[in-house]
Amino acid sequence: MEDNIQLNIPNMEFMASRGCCSTSNPLIGRAGAEQKCAKLSTYDWLSHLSLLGNTVKFDCAEVRFKNNHKDFFRIPAGLNIHNGDIVAVEASPGHDIGIVTLTGETARLQMLRKGANPNREDIRRLYRKAKQVDVDKWMNAIAREHDALYKTRVAAIKLGLKMKINDVEYQGDDTKATFFYTAEDRVDFRELIKILAEDLKIRIEMRQIGMRQEASRLGGLGSCGRELCCSTWISGFHSVSTASARVQQLSSNPQKLAGQCSKLKCCLNYEVEAYSDALKDFPDDNAVLKTKKGDALLQKIDVFARTMWFGYKGKEHEMFALTVERVKEIIALNKSGKMPEKIEDFTIKQDKKPVIGLVVASDDLHRFDKKAQPSHKSEKK
Repeated sequence: MEDNIQLNIPNMEFMASRGCCSTSNPLIGRAGAEQKCAKLSTYDWLSHLSLLGNTVKFDCAEVRFKNNHKDFFRIPAGLNIHNGDIVAVEASPGHDIGIVTLTGETARLQMLRKGANPNREDIRRLYRKAKQVDVDKWMNAIAREHDALYKTRVAAIKLGLKMKINDVEYQGDDTKATFFYTAEDRVDFRELIKILAEDLKIRIEMRQIGMRQEASRLGGLGSCGRELCCSTWISGFHSVSTASARVQQLSSNPQKLAGQCSKLKCCLNYEVEAYSDALKDFPDDNAVLKTKKGDALLQKIDVFARTMWFGYKGKEHEMFALTVERVKEIIALNKSGKMPEKIEDFTIKQDKKPVIGLVVASDDLHRFDKKAQPSHKSEKK
């Protein structure tokens, strides 16, 4: 009977930050809050498999809260929990309300992946499935977040604090609010906490985050025109270095390599392995092609076209395209003490493309301004 209980949750836009994309009819049970398009939602790829023999179901579950805030909780014996259930969990102090994202064997693998020990005793408890009273209090707490964020920003400006308030997360029992901020230097926000505690009548916690975490929380559009990867699907950050840009033959322009967080773009890591594998068969970048006409130095590379451009010393602007195989051939000749006449004899022969004239540029710019002459029809006598 417990799985058939329906919760009355209004269709509110801010519920999307909790993982509810379709809040018109979320249920407690297997049909719980839909997360199929929520930010950082999780797919349980082992849900269709049943346990073998006398295997005991894993007693921990992954629960998500606001944005990318997730944690693991111990399920009490006898409580049947499924993905999508809205549950009450242990917090400090009081309790919080979250949505179950992973259970069973997938939750165990997720804990191992994140380096969490499932056998440790300090794992917080999952109390029960949320009741209507819990959900009502949870919704009231969420509704206060926008005004609290605005008041906090105004108070920080009045106090002259050099900090940027990015986000606020209210606890499910409406007893605690966690404010996330970024700052370049250490900030003394004790006076700010006093003002907020008196105004909001709630326990205040300030938590500093980095520039990347700020971008993932606030979101935005990247230079590619799509939403930021960190705010849509990236669940774990991997360090990005300038070596990734050099391997992909990208310009070392910081303005082009940096994202909205002013750090190197995460997408620089996406194709590094493909470029690294392709470059293994390329000659050394410092290779010098010695010819009777002169020495030629490498100017640029097209990795996937397997083309290398060389230019003679002093005339680097005059580049000649050679395939990787032809470059290796010249290097082999140099090692054997031989020098070809010139690198032009090894270049790629390119077909000349026909030059298409610009019709619009040569046409009259005022051709659309001419009024059409009215047609004369024969008059009937």
